Amino acid sequence: MPRNPDPRHAGQKAPFNEQPQAHPGIEERMQEAPDFGEDSYKGLGRLKDRVALVTGGDSGIGRAVCLAFAREGADVAFAYLNEYEDAEKTRRLLEDEGRQVLAMAGDLAIEAHCRKLIEDTVKRFGRIDVLVNNAAFQGKEVEKFEELDPERVERTFRVNILAMFHLVRLALPHMKPGSAIINVASVQAYQPSPGILDYASTKGAIVTFTKGLAQSLIERGIRVNCVAPGPVWTPLIPQSFSGEHLKKFGESNPMGRAAQPAELAPSFVFLASDESRYVNGEILGVTGGKVLA
Repeated sequence: MPRNPDPRHAGQKAPFNEQPQAHPGIEERMQEAPDFGEDSYKGLGRLKDRVALVTGGDSGIGRAVCLAFAREGADVAFAYLNEYEDAEKTRRLLEDEGRQVLAMAGDLAIEAHCRKLIEDTVKRFGRIDVLVNNAAFQGKEVEKFEELDPERVERTFRVNILAMFHLVRLALPHMKPGSAIINVASVQAYQPSPGILDYASTKGAIVTFTKGLAQSLIERGIRVNCVAPGPVWTPLIPQSFSGEHLKKFGESNPMGRAAQPAELAPSFVFLASDESRYVNGEILGVTGGKVLA
């Protein structure tokens, strides 16, 4: 690839294939796996010997972040629901980088599991330097608002935003000045799609959560920022969309395509590292040109 490729064509465009909603997004079932940076990301030691906890680290953006962190010198604990094959692949990749790895399965909708994630990470590594709240539940796109039933809405909020409250609260006693928290919102917080309004609403809440939390924790020397992706080709997409929406996923973006997870990871490295030490309470849009407003 040229050193300065045209960004509209730099990321591979996958043939989009649907997945059943009954299963979580599983990368192993995808016809074309996302690019998470295995062959392209080069580390520079910017997170040397730090300890990071990444939720939703088995695939997609989470896997790309875990790999980038490991190549930057961090030891990585990552959480996932029950995508065991994907998680095992991520674990092997990180261990191949010579880093210590802890993979933890379980449901973030349950506060007790959030507590266990923190306890197990601290037991293994002694502290948490970077907390990445990436995991999210996104249900199947609906045609009518009434199809967003109470059970689904409650689960979406429990996984996507309430878990962040729990994890941050429980992690703080183990985070020192210089630590960083990175949340993951979405362009959906600013340009919500009615068919996944429950998901979009939680992303809006995450933006508010980030801005408020940043003001509170900077008094302890802990920075809080947020990455807001645009359309990204991850296992969440084929499980949530179908038909023309799936086939044309990302085409309406100014770039004319969806991003690959590998294109998101450098933003997380920047926000986790000392290079961003004067950045706090920011929403970093990685949207391919879609405006956050």
